[in-house]
Amino acid sequence: MKIARVVGNVVSTVKEKTHYGKKFLIVEYMDQNGQAQGARQIAFDAVDAGIGDVVLVDIDGGAAKMLLNDKEDISNVTICGVLDHYTFDGVKH
Repeated sequence: MKIARVVGNVVSTVKEKTHYGKKFLIVEYMDQNGQAQGARQIAFDAVDAGIGDVVLVDIDGGAAKMLLNDKEDISNVTICGVLDHYTFDGVKH
């Protein structure tokens, strides 16, 4: 799991049948200081997050398979929680 910030929306009118009605967002991973780190990715949104939210992201694909009840699902990045705050090395973010 990684901590990320939601930075954008993805609109897709044609998609895999199990993904209809589901939302995808663009996330940017954060370092321990809350700064952007690395490339942005598209994530399946399981918690109704929004732009600007700090989120907990599952990156192994298992969460989407469970949430969609689809063992063949091709999603591998899933937003699993919206964080109110987190602490790293005694510093609250």
